Amino acid sequence: MSKRNILITGGAGFIGSHVVRLFVNKYPDYNIVNLDKLTYAGNLANLKDIENCPNYTFVRADIADLDTIRAIVSSHKIDGIIHLAAESHVDRSIKDPFTFARTNVMGTLALLQAAKEYWETLPEKFGGKMFYHISTDEVYGALELTHPEGLESPFATTASSSDHHLAFGTEFFLETTKYNPHSPYSASKASSDHFVRAYHDTYGMPTIVTNCSNNYGPYQFPEKLIPLFINNIRHRKPLPVYGKGENVRDWLFVEDHARAIDLIFHKGKIADTYNIGGFNEWKNIDLIKVIIKTVDRLLGNPEGSSENLITYVTDRAGHDLRYAIDSRKLQRELGWEPSLQFEEGIERTVRWYLDNQEWMDNITSGEYEKYYDDMYLNR
Repeated sequence: MSKRNILITGGAGFIGSHVVRLFVNKYPDYNIVNLDKLTYAGNLANLKDIENCPNYTFVRADIADLDTIRAIVSSHKIDGIIHLAAESHVDRSIKDPFTFARTNVMGTLALLQAAKEYWETLPEKFGGKMFYHISTDEVYGALELTHPEGLESPFATTASSSDHHLAFGTEFFLETTKYNPHSPYSASKASSDHFVRAYHDTYGMPTIVTNCSNNYGPYQFPEKLIPLFINNIRHRKPLPVYGKGENVRDWLFVEDHARAIDLIFHKGKIADTYNIGGFNEWKNIDLIKVIIKTVDRLLGNPEGSSENLITYVTDRAGHDLRYAIDSRKLQRELGWEPSLQFEEGIERTVRWYLDNQEWMDNITSGEYEKYYDDMYLNR
């Protein structure tokens, strides 16, 4: 394996920490530079197990600070960038769209420009370089929920639930689906995707974009549904469900996403786009009941006893009804597919949060409490 210097942005966050860990452990000849601003969702405790590895370096910086990014890229002789740093919570984007535009759009632009300037000074210029931008399925907009009771999924694989092979419509997001973002978050990600492609088309920079469905697993900040509900059940707090809980999402275990990122970074086609999905659609309310059942069982509560915590709250503004990814291109061209059945992934996830209560308690104090009250009280 040749020596490489890889910059991973947002590496102290949820998905980023799993990618950093995978690369540090799998590629001892790579120098992995983790760049993270350490905002509320960034947590170096996520990487305690690899923080002393000789091929790992952490740098605290803001991706939107162009001069700082220039210095980091050149001083570490970066030849590959995996860009995960982003503001990612839709509710926060509705309250503060400017922060999302600064980080997700201007931050991506600063990374692109810094990489372009440095790589163009090298004898080989863009040869052997890669700017890999991780994005979301939300840029595509929403799909119709044409089959609210579900129909047999055309994508049932080993990663689907053992007894849940449902799709809630006949349309799925393809790599060719036109962008139609509906929230400030998805608009900011769509803009960043376009900048990445523009840097390839205009300057010849080698780029790849991937759009992924909802991730779940260890180390996720508890503003997101699954860790939020695990923590609330543990503390006997209300489980806030938007609207009637009918919205549908496709779920993917985070380690499977990290494996896909590894594969695409090394073998993906330059200037191409890949969808990454779990082939695993769930209505929010059905997913919530699976979480309740699993947490109650592991805590020794009577089965379903926490369902009385479900509290229906005012729906999110512009709440997209259904997301569903068709990732058969990635499966067909690079041989990737999810590895875990959903039941196993949820079991591992719930166990991790219950076994790591100190981690959860440390990040759900102070500012988190204020955010939670702002989001869910009096709705």
